[in-house]
Amino acid sequence: MSVIYTILAALWLMLPAYLPNSSAALVKGNMPLDFGKNFIDGRRILGDGKTYRGFAGGALFGFIFGVIQKFSVEVYNPIDMPHFTIIGLLCLSFGAMFGDSAASFFKRRLGLKRGDLFPVVDQLDFVFGAWLLCFLFAKEWFLQVFTTDIIIASLIITPILHLFVNRIAYKLGKKDVPW
Repeated sequence: MSVIYTILAALWLMLPAYLPNSSAALVKGNMPLDFGKNFIDGRRILGDGKTYRGFAGGALFGFIFGVIQKFSVEVYNPIDMPHFTIIGLLCLSFGAMFGDSAASFFKRRLGLKRGDLFPVVDQLDFVFGAWLLCFLFAKEWFLQVFTTDIIIASLIITPILHLFVNRIAYKLGKKDVPW
C-alpha cells in the first residue's frame, strides 16, 4: 500500500468521525447533555459545551455524509477506497461524539474549563470513541478496513487536521478558542 493511498484511505475512513465534531459546533443547542448538573466532586458533569442538539446534529451529519460515501464507492471507486457498513458508519459518527463527551467529563474532573487545553486528548478523543464503538459493534469490518497503516496514518493526520479546522472555526466565530 502506497503512502499516498494510505493517507487518502485514512481520511476517507475517518470523515464520518471527523465531521460530527465540526458540525456539532455549527448546530449548537442550549440544553446541555448533563442538564446543568454537577458530579459528586461538585464540578459540572460535562459542561455547557455539550448539548443534545450538538450531539445529535453532529452525529447525524457524520452518518449522513458517510452514507453518501458508502453509496458513492459502490457506484464509482477508481482507486479502490474501503467500503463502509451502515453499523460502521453509525459507530464512527456517534462514537466520535461519545469520545468527545467522555473527554469533557475527564476535563471537568481535572478542573479544566471549557476551551482549556488538554493536549493530545483534545485532538484524539473522538477518534478513540469512534474506534471503540466500531470495535465493539462492527468488529469484523473495523479489523478489515482499519489496518495498522491506516490507524498510524489517522493518529498522525488527525491532530494536524483538528488544529487546522479549529483555527478556521475560531476565525468564523464558531469556537471560543483557536485550538
